[in-house]
Amino acid sequence: MSGNDIRSKPRLPGEVWVLVVASFIIAIGFGIVAPVLPAYAKGFDVGTFAVSAIVSAFALVRLLFAPVSGRLVSRFGETRTYIAGILIVAAGTAACGFATAYWQLIVFRSFAGVGSTMFTVAAVGLLIRITPPPMRGRASGLWATGFLLGNIGGPIIGAALAEISIRVPFITYAVALTIAALVVWWFLRRSTLAALDSSTDQVSLTVTQALGSPAYRAALASGFANGWAVFGVRISLVPLFVVEALHGGPALAGVSLSVFAVGNAAVLMISGKLSDTVGRKPLAMTGLAVSAVGTIWLGFTTSVPMFMVASLVAGVGAGLLNPPQNAVVADVIGTKAKGGPVLAAFQMVTDLGAIIGPLLAGVLVDHVSYSAAFTLTGVIIAVALAVWVFAPETLPRVPSTHVAEDVANESGRLDEGPEVPLGERLAGRPRQPDA
Repeated sequence: MSGNDIRSKPRLPGEVWVLVVASFIIAIGFGIVAPVLPAYAKGFDVGTFAVSAIVSAFALVRLLFAPVSGRLVSRFGETRTYIAGILIVAAGTAACGFATAYWQLIVFRSFAGVGSTMFTVAAVGLLIRITPPPMRGRASGLWATGFLLGNIGGPIIGAALAEISIRVPFITYAVALTIAALVVWWFLRRSTLAALDSSTDQVSLTVTQALGSPAYRAALASGFANGWAVFGVRISLVPLFVVEALHGGPALAGVSLSVFAVGNAAVLMISGKLSDTVGRKPLAMTGLAVSAVGTIWLGFTTSVPMFMVASLVAGVGAGLLNPPQNAVVADVIGTKAKGGPVLAAFQMVTDLGAIIGPLLAGVLVDHVSYSAAFTLTGVIIAVALAVWVFAPETLPRVPSTHVAEDVANESGRLDEGPEVPLGERLAGRPRQPDA
């Protein structure tokens, strides 16, 4: 594009679109495997607890390996860590398809968890660094939409492949991951933005320093609540609630999850754009409020139509929250700080919520009721909302000096000004203009 080709609004760097395409490919593969994994594990003649352990082992390894992933990002850069992580998941998933015993399956699945946290932390870090600060909400929404659309289409493909052989989805996922790694390598191998992995003038931002920011603490609170509700309780309790309380079948449970995803996808891009204009805080708080209402409502529904509406509301809430929450973490780190450990901590808190939430909610279902379990989940979301009340707005509103400024200037100069990352502010270093 010529420098004389001026437009009224800046464009996202092309590297962002590369990450969006890669996330879609990865999510398609994940969706292919997810529906068949429990049945595949059950085929090794193990009990329900052992089947659940396959899912928990993956999440637990992600949680435990997140700090190491953060250090890998800081040392080797996002792009290398991202590609290596994808290839590790590909190898682990392919090995799952050839497992001949249960212990092999859990070992291979756990190994894939190592790669999963590597490419997740690296992807978010790269997205932060290559996106101009006033466009982070839009970039985050676009990236999340790519992943969500892949998750919607994946299960349909997985169900068809399982008819051939229950091992085929695992091989297909491994191939999809390899393709995603090749896409990222090919399009980013000569990228000036993505190559800035080892800049000598970057400040190392520690988790302790980041915790000094009320905005980062608010993002951790909502990340934990979101992990609890969306990645934990929604997956573990909603299918059971549909069958046991509403007397529906597994297909109806799948429809309810799809309805949640539709609500999520419908607002992700809108939320991203608004969080870059109105501000991060209003959108995050609105998302948490809607999510809390929808989640509590789920537990008190007595009919399928009402349950679907509640699922849609909960999905809308999660979609409103995601872009501004991620943008706040990016704003705290800034563009000139090495924030791998800070990103890893955020990912760990989300995974922790996904592990603890289903366990405590399951205890409440066994000893009290589904209503109590969903109400507790809604209360956790409400607590996160209360934390956000005390968080400052982090949307940059001064002229950008981001490393991608030249990309934005080709299509219209950003009117916001230089962002001063938390790492530099806490280190007491004045911000220098980019070379």
